[in-house]
Amino acid sequence: MALFFDAEWFDARLAAVGLSREMLAAALGLTPDVLALLWKDQRELSEQEVRLIAALIGAAPEDVALHAGVSTPVPKAPADVETRLARVERELEATKAQLADLARRR
Repeated sequence: MALFFDAEWFDARLAAVGLSREMLAAALGLTPDVLALLWKDQRELSEQEVRLIAALIGAAPEDVALHAGVSTPVPKAPADVETRLARVERELEATKAQLADLARRR
């Protein structure tokens, strides 16, 4: 994890997708001056900003957080997704058990 905001990494990623800092600021709903505070490591990104930047530059949220500085939150999957995934996994295990039971009966 970067100790400080990795401006070079962000500038390179923006350039790779044809975006400027001003365009990023607009997408985040920030002024260019407020965005400049990020580049100077004087403002932290929120979890929502990490997600949006990741989507804009085609990077994983974890990579954005990694290059944004040590105190940047790494977005987690929404609880709803985790709950649904756990339910699907339980249903899959139940289905496997039913299939194994059917196989034993034959």
